[in-house]
Amino acid sequence: MTRQEVAQKIDLAVLRPDATCNDVLQGCEQARKWNVKSLVVLPFWLELIVRELEGSGVVPSTVIAFPFGAETTEVKVATAKWAVQVGAGELDMVMAIGRFKSGDYEFVRKDIEAVVKAAKRLNSDAIVKVIIETAYLTDDEKRKAAQIVEAAGADFVKTSTGFAPSGATVEDVRLLRQSVSEKVKVKAAGGIRTWEQAKALLEAGADRIGTSSAEAILIGCRGG
Repeated sequence: MTRQEVAQKIDLAVLRPDATCNDVLQGCEQARKWNVKSLVVLPFWLELIVRELEGSGVVPSTVIAFPFGAETTEVKVATAKWAVQVGAGELDMVMAIGRFKSGDYEFVRKDIEAVVKAAKRLNSDAIVKVIIETAYLTDDEKRKAAQIVEAAGADFVKTSTGFAPSGATVEDVRLLRQSVSEKVKVKAAGGIRTWEQAKALLEAGADRIGTSSAEAILIGCRGG
């Protein structure tokens, strides 16, 4: 892959709880400079990046129920509607992890489905990615969660928030890729800081990389 092809597989994340307005503006600058696919920020920065990224080709994105997935379905749906109306093209929502670990799979499916339907009703091109937080799941649970994500109509299953004890691994990406059909893509995120890590994850089947280190990764990529 060329460097630009790699850039189009990267979601640059500015999601630290202490990230300032200046940090977010620097994220916009970096996203434009490297022409990454998307810039992902906390909801209260979304309107800022929508303005800053206008005309750049970088997709403004935000998170839903981040990082614990513990908001009610009604709150998740309201946030999704607001975000799409403001201008978000992609939403990264966190699965209801505690409900999943409790075996309440139907609740989890309906929770995701409600967000997907709300977003796509306003913008049929909106992309919804679901973070299952692999650090807290067994391999069997990872497979089950990925299958629920697909059944709910989401576009991506995503490994991690980056705030759990561990992040993306090659093994988890392979497992998720094998657990869903080709209709569902896989996003690897959490602890990805080098080109070598990103390359291994892409080769394992990741369609998208979530990282706060896009510049370092792309400098390390010598594809073009």
